[in-house]
Formats: sequence, structure tokens, C-alpha cells
Amino acid sequence: MKKTYKIDVDCANCANKMEAAAQKTAGVKTATVSFMTLKMTVEFEEGQDPKAVMEQVRQNCKKVEDECEIYL
Repeated sequence: MKKTYKIDVDCANCANKMEAAAQKTAGVKTATVSFMTLKMTVEFEEGQDPKAVMEQVRQNCKKVEDECEIYL
């Protein structure tokens, strides 16, 4: 399953940090962040609960860029 989320991030470098953090999250198959469109697209691993995984993605992203936001 693939979903797209609106994000708020200040710079392209911060978006790259968010993408890396999301990709390392358990339950995430792939993640891409576009600074230009302010969107994050996440493909979840089979059988994962997207809501629970995205809460963990949000926490992981906040660790690397505390001013970022993901609108779930």
C-alpha cells in the first residue's frame, strides 16, 4: 500500500534527512520526500498498519529535524 502525506519542512537538506529517517523505519518499504511539492510518499510493507507506522515515521523524522511536520 502506498500513501502520500503533506509535510512542512524548511529546506531541501532537511527533506533529505526526513526521507532517510522514514526509510529506516520498521514497516516502511520505500519512502520519498519532495521538498518542491512538500509531500512524502510512503509504501508500506505487506500487512503493516499505515497509521501505526506513520506515527513511528513522525517520531523518527522529529529526531533528525525537530521543526518538520507530517500531516497524517
